[in-house]
Amino acid sequence: MGKKVAIIGAGVSGLASIRSCLEEGLEPTCFEKSNDIGGLWKFSDHAEEGRASIYKSVFTNSSKEMMCFPDFPYPDDFPNFMHNSKIQEYLTAFAKEKSLLKYIQFKTFVSSVNKRPDFATTGQWDVTTERDGKRESAVFDAVMVCSGHHVYPNLPKESFPGLNHFKGKCFHSRDYKEPGVFKGKRVLVVGLGNSGCDIATELSHTAEQVVISSRSGSWVMSRVWDNGYPWDMVLITRFGTFLKNNLPTAISDWLYMKQMNARFKHENYGLMPLNGVLRKEPVFNDELPACILCGIVSVKPNVKKFTETSAIFEDGTTFEGIDCVIFATGYSYAYTFLDESIIKNRNNEIILFKGVFPPLLEKSTIAVIGFVQSLGAAIPTVDLQSRWAARVIKGTCTLPSMEDMMNDINEKMERKHKWYGKSETLQTDYIVYMDELSSFIGVKPNIPWLFLTDPKLAMEVYFGPCSSYQFRLVGPGKWPGARNAILTQWDRSLKPLQTRVVGTLQKPRFFFHWLKLFAIPILLIAVFLVLT
Repeated sequence: MGKKVAIIGAGVSGLASIRSCLEEGLEPTCFEKSNDIGGLWKFSDHAEEGRASIYKSVFTNSSKEMMCFPDFPYPDDFPNFMHNSKIQEYLTAFAKEKSLLKYIQFKTFVSSVNKRPDFATTGQWDVTTERDGKRESAVFDAVMVCSGHHVYPNLPKESFPGLNHFKGKCFHSRDYKEPGVFKGKRVLVVGLGNSGCDIATELSHTAEQVVISSRSGSWVMSRVWDNGYPWDMVLITRFGTFLKNNLPTAISDWLYMKQMNARFKHENYGLMPLNGVLRKEPVFNDELPACILCGIVSVKPNVKKFTETSAIFEDGTTFEGIDCVIFATGYSYAYTFLDESIIKNRNNEIILFKGVFPPLLEKSTIAVIGFVQSLGAAIPTVDLQSRWAARVIKGTCTLPSMEDMMNDINEKMERKHKWYGKSETLQTDYIVYMDELSSFIGVKPNIPWLFLTDPKLAMEVYFGPCSSYQFRLVGPGKWPGARNAILTQWDRSLKPLQTRVVGTLQKPRFFFHWLKLFAIPILLIAVFLVLT
């Protein structure tokens, strides 16, 4: 084996990192605090300190063909959007298939990661762990941080005057597990993110009344998109990304808002974002509009102040007799085992080159995996991140100079602020980001060459879903089954729906969809040119 690599966390990012290290001939040791793999997806009936926590009813927002490891598709009979237990089943099967479990030390807590005195020349780290009351230290050539960013709840109680006088229950959404205990209660949910909307709609069937308070609004999308296909298989395409990034801003913004408002008018539901053209991560919820229409969920602006039993909103209205307030206000980012100066600089922000490498270290031997957010799924993203990181650690890929990395970070930050707003520093453009990473390791698909040599595949790669299989077509880690997986992805997507067969499968034709979309503008331009 080659260099020794410490991997912190055995969730999705940790499993991807172990596999990537093995592919590059490195020697991984993964430290997992709990007794099982899965990280965020491993459900527990109570929130555990230092671990991500989900509620029992969590389903995926990404469909199975878009969120698998690129050489390990989900079983055909798995539903498109899966319950957390299905994800756990898949991750367990993946870990066994790739023989990853033997590299994981369970019930082992990483208490500190420090540079060794000779770090400037060796790039090595002292990693201190604790297990069963025993503390041990070991030297590693590199570290891959895979502990996630949904661990430490952001509970901004100081932002809500009077909350200390409120007599009902008050807790963060990470402590919510199931709706039974809220039967007949009056509940206020603060926050309009995915967790807040999931919890509100679930509680609406048992609670007496549910109110959501939102400071800035949000776009709400359905998992079911045009003609009943999974949203991400329709929207996340290379051609769609090309249009978004190359059309004039005014046209791009208009198309985006039209797309977001296609299902219902957000203005009518009190959900409209304050700045609708920002590409902030939307909320995925299939029930919320119906719950609002039925009056079992109401949407209110930000809370101005609390009293002992009520909340007064900024529009002057009041929600009386509140039994419980649930804060779905997100998470803070922290890596308690690391000296903050390693990954933080400039206004105490976490600054990473391509969201992975701290740019100011003498040796690039520590990588943060999974510290980005996009419309795309996490598994393909961390798979590419870890493959790139493993090759940098091995020495087969090199990073730019510190100056070039900082310039790239600053340039990307300006673009992020334009597209996503200043509060969304983790957001990134999925396909653009994936293509950047894949180009570093030589696995980016060559689209023009594909059109010349394999037009059938090229049409699916460019106009169809940008699924993870595309990044195992060529180069290091090439998977022989990638081409067939791309050409049959719609078969696997539609298979679980065929419980009552009433005809032939209806697959989308993306090229003709885009042709129809632009036919009318082209026709109008032609008429204008003829008349003038």
